[in-house]
Amino acid sequence: MTSKNTELERLKAASITDRMRQARTPDRYGKGSAAPSRREQRRLDQAQGLVPFAVKLPAELVSRVRALAEGRQEPLNETVAALLEKGLS
Repeated sequence: MTSKNTELERLKAASITDRMRQARTPDRYGKGSAAPSRREQRRLDQAQGLVPFAVKLPAELVSRVRALAEGRQEPLNETVAALLEKGLS
């Protein structure tokens, strides 16, 4: 009988875990709106003309760029875009 109880508890845990995975991201900081899904975000980015651009950079350089973005209090994407514009002009 104990193996049946163990199996029942295992199935309950699996059910709870599955429901947690499928749940939407909760509202954060009282803003009342959850982050857009990946599909929605991709559509919004495409509407703005944004494309993914992956590069490999030295860790030191990435740390400096992140620090610069934090200092400017702007998103990392905007900081990198500004640096690239400045470097290419």
